[in-house]
Amino acid sequence: MVTIQHDPAVRGFASDNYSGVHPEVLAAIAAANGGHQVAYGEDAYTARLQEVFETHFGDGVRAFPVFNGTGANVTGLQSMLPRWGAVIAASSAHINVDEGGAPEKIGGFKILAVPTDDGKLTPEIVDREAWGWGDEHRAQPLVVSITQSTELGTVYSVDEIRALADHAHERGMRLHLDGARISNAAAALDLPLRAFTRDAGVDVLSFGGTKNGAMLGEAIVVLNPEASDGLQYSRKFNMQLSSKMRFVSAQLIALLEGDLWLRNARHANAMAQRLRGAIEAGIADGTIDGVSFTQPTHANGVFAQLPDGVADLLREKFRFYDWDAARNEVRWMCGFDTEESDVDEFVAELARLTAR
Repeated sequence: MVTIQHDPAVRGFASDNYSGVHPEVLAAIAAANGGHQVAYGEDAYTARLQEVFETHFGDGVRAFPVFNGTGANVTGLQSMLPRWGAVIAASSAHINVDEGGAPEKIGGFKILAVPTDDGKLTPEIVDREAWGWGDEHRAQPLVVSITQSTELGTVYSVDEIRALADHAHERGMRLHLDGARISNAAAALDLPLRAFTRDAGVDVLSFGGTKNGAMLGEAIVVLNPEASDGLQYSRKFNMQLSSKMRFVSAQLIALLEGDLWLRNARHANAMAQRLRGAIEAGIADGTIDGVSFTQPTHANGVFAQLPDGVADLLREKFRFYDWDAARNEVRWMCGFDTEESDVDEFVAELARLTAR
């Protein structure tokens, strides 16, 4: 019996990775336990997971469960590229900033990073790096990678993704989607997952579960078989092949077989809207001073600029991260387990500190 080492009532706004595991996901892990199942993915749960992904993305897609988001991105992108390939991505993208150089070191491909104001690529922005094909001195741009929702909390529309897919395909490139928060994007757009992925021209995506109620586990989902090769081998040599895969697959089944994925994401998004709305109301009535927003709040992240010194004082009660400390920009994330009272207490403390 493990002694509880933390206060389960404490919640912050640092990351949706801070949350625990949704009870329905925990129950799914327990249900998958007992007896023997064939290891390394030849189990009944991983077979069922393939069927579940097809209900969301259409016939013929193939899902490869992995341990984490970095593994999903690196291994998925690696399967889309030759050794001389490169990936065009926003400079704020997780694959460029937060994966410890894994794309280059483990994946063996170069990231061609392009600055954006809102974390979103456009065909025009892609063209800043989409050049040099046939030049032996340049890594060849062969994949465009977007994040949905982005690292800045913004969400691509269907038309924006389709325009990027068409633009990439016309130039002989493929489109990859980092979907660490894909469920939050679907909730924000109020669309099925397929509508802004396969139907919009995405070739391969990473499907995130950890930020939306899973214990661990993501999946590489191949939507276009012609765009990916060798995943059955590279998943192993990238150390992403789980022996007891049934427990990863069971979590994703619990999220996707019904509507848990959507319920969780809608709740997280709603809490972010509640947070932003309460702060906007405080700014309007003068109870909150000196706070402004730096990005629109499309999904479950709120980006704001605070007066000098306020962030550190606020962190004495609520954990969250600086986004750009040089300009006092912070990020507040909401999760499936964020409660209205958490938001209200946070806003009250922000009001007290800014008033002082």
